[in-house]
Amino acid sequence: MKLYEFQGKALFREAGIPVPRGAVVTASDRSGLFAPSAVKAQVLSGGRGKAGGVLLVSTQAEAEKAAGSILSMELKGEPVRALLVEEKMNIRAEYYLAVTFDGETGTPLFMASASGGMDIESVAEHTPEKILKLPVDPLWGLTDYKLRAMADFLGYENKKEFASFARKVWTLFREKNAVLVEINPLVVTDSGLVALDSKIEIDDDARPRLKDLFEKNLAEQAALTGVEGEADHGTITYVPLEGNVGLISDGAGTGMLTLDLIRDLGGEAADFCEMGGLTSPEVMYSAMDQVFSDKKDIKSLLVVLIGGFNRMDEMAEGITAYLREHKVSIPLVVRLCGTMEEEGKAIMKEAGLPVYDDLRTAVADAVRFAAGGN
Repeated sequence: MKLYEFQGKALFREAGIPVPRGAVVTASDRSGLFAPSAVKAQVLSGGRGKAGGVLLVSTQAEAEKAAGSILSMELKGEPVRALLVEEKMNIRAEYYLAVTFDGETGTPLFMASASGGMDIESVAEHTPEKILKLPVDPLWGLTDYKLRAMADFLGYENKKEFASFARKVWTLFREKNAVLVEINPLVVTDSGLVALDSKIEIDDDARPRLKDLFEKNLAEQAALTGVEGEADHGTITYVPLEGNVGLISDGAGTGMLTLDLIRDLGGEAADFCEMGGLTSPEVMYSAMDQVFSDKKDIKSLLVVLIGGFNRMDEMAEGITAYLREHKVSIPLVVRLCGTMEEEGKAIMKEAGLPVYDDLRTAVADAVRFAAGGN
């Protein structure tokens, strides 16, 4: 689950990490606008600063104009539906600080640079020596000598303050099961270190343990988009393809195997749509909506589900809910097995929908139906 900046900063405040004073503004409620301030688009994609999605204003009139301009934008195809308006800071220096996982070792990794700001990607590409990467042993945790090493690398003299700040970031990363906590820029102000931005991504598999956190933030995202179920789209990976067999799976591995089977049996997939691991009836509904909204020419839809953590009764609820509310005229082929399998099959049977036990048979029928066979 990716968080908007204002959602990430709410977690920062809870963790005791300093952030600027600010307010969320939407097209229907601009009461939070003030000046002087920074007016910032709230989108889940990056690069908003270079795209004109962050404007500094000095007067209330400028704030109103900036809000109208940014709220009319689309950034990387994502409409801007909310703004974060924050007080201007007296910035003495800008740093980059993040904690994520090393892709090769799977261990937590702190990254720090004295070259924070919009061009950090260029720094990483052209002058990687300006970025310090420090692995963190999960057993030993964030040790004092690594904190000192980061402060020295940044040239930040108040090592005690930096250590306190970094430890709060590390605690947030661990307690919220994050896969990324990024602050760019981390700024030095008259009052010390302040997180001027936030980029946080929570592991979707943590949803059962962090149920309240997920529900709160997904509800906020749904309220912003104004579309029921839209908040759960963040867990869905959708790639349009050129064929006519629609495909939805509950995991990337299952999806890739099914893609190969579709091709082996003479068909071509219309898309690759996988629901991101742990899922729900709402995500199943959203996945079907995504496929049918994008691909009007699919001739059959193949849904492949393997219940490990996922419950097949919940997947069946999502499928039948979608079909109750939408007219679907193409054949639907569903293969499900695993947790709560019999309950899921019972729900499908009650709705008059067939269920397949064998994956190859299901794929073969989906390909045949798409080719016009009965």
